[in-house]
Amino acid sequence: MSGTIVDNLTRTSGTIAPTSGGLSWSSDVITASTATVSAGNGYWINTTSNACTVTLPSSAEIGDKIVLADYARTWSTNNLIINSNGLNFQGSPDTYTVDYSTAGQSLSIVYSDATKGWIPISDDAVTDAPEQPPTQKGIFGFGTLAAGSVTNLVSSSGVVATDTAGVGTTRYNLAAAGYGGDKAIFGFGHTGSAYVSITNLVSNSGVVATDTSGVGTARYQPAAAIYGLDKAIFGYGEISSGAVTSLTNLVNNSGVVAADVTGVGSARDGPSAVKYGTDKAIFGYGNTGSLTAVTNLVSNVGVVATDTSGVGTVRTMLGSASYGTDKAIFGYGNLSSGYTAITNLVSNTGVVAADVSGVGTTRGYITACSYGGDKAIFGYGSSPATAITNLVSSSGVVASDTTGVGTARDSLAAAGYSFSA
Repeated sequence: MSGTIVDNLTRTSGTIAPTSGGLSWSSDVITASTATVSAGNGYWINTTSNACTVTLPSSAEIGDKIVLADYARTWSTNNLIINSNGLNFQGSPDTYTVDYSTAGQSLSIVYSDATKGWIPISDDAVTDAPEQPPTQKGIFGFGTLAAGSVTNLVSSSGVVATDTAGVGTTRYNLAAAGYGGDKAIFGFGHTGSAYVSITNLVSNSGVVATDTSGVGTARYQPAAAIYGLDKAIFGYGEISSGAVTSLTNLVNNSGVVAADVTGVGSARDGPSAVKYGTDKAIFGYGNTGSLTAVTNLVSNVGVVATDTSGVGTVRTMLGSASYGTDKAIFGYGNLSSGYTAITNLVSNTGVVAADVSGVGTTRGYITACSYGGDKAIFGYGSSPATAITNLVSSSGVVASDTTGVGTARDSLAAAGYSFSA
């Protein structure tokens, strides 16, 4: 045999340990909460749904190597836990807790000897290099029954188009969110005679599809937002006269709505929801029987957190949208008496700021969406019903009224769509 053997360690048995280049990778992605691994192998560990405890071999020889990699960049949400199975890990016995909690991390360990045991030779986090393009366009849709189910597209420069003939069941007090990265979904609402859970998908060219049979509890005045880059969540709302809920329904990246998830946080109707921090979401404000400003954060895997004490003026039927690529804004809404134009900015860690003085016409039953990659637009609302809009800059500054385009109405929904300007 010709050539030079480089960086190979000799086992105590006299055999040559495999190099990292010869590592055998498992073809199965581990999603379970426990897994047992063996030397000479690499494993993809997906902790999207749960933490994973990995049990190392109970015996090892010098030079044995194992590599574990974060398959879905979720170790920061659900940790990787190492059970060293009676052997030492970096010189500590297996009674110590060893966990890894950095998104995108890969862990390469090699067995040294009985004293130090398994030693990491690298535990680097790889940058999430591919970045999803920003949403460029928006769509306002449905609302006041007399208006039908019309929609209005928003260009990448924030210009609202005239009415597009409605598709799907006419209804009001529905919600909308992006999904799949560049598409959107309208869902739930009230037809004037019944609560519904039907949905309508929106293509990446802004075309609204016919009704999809409803999944989950029919309700109106819910809210919806993107989470995890390409999925969505509907939550909260009124399920019958005077009866409010905190149920949620997740939407996968192909627009399929899942069954009800038991609610977390204060049951209420009329909240608003929005993406923040690139892959998480926040529900905020609403009416529990009295107006509130509580918020509920949503993780990048769609888990809703308990109530966070409210900041800012209590109100309901407000709008919200992302701006500046990773921040958000709540704005306008119904007070206990009258309407407001105040706004509250949301940081990229989900912290809601104090009130900012309102700009533009005060109104409630309003909606908002992102456009142009890093800007937002509030539009429509009452009272009386209007079509005016207010643009929001990439730094969260709300502009004065823009003359309305399309049918004046309230109680509609809006969402961003399309990667293309």
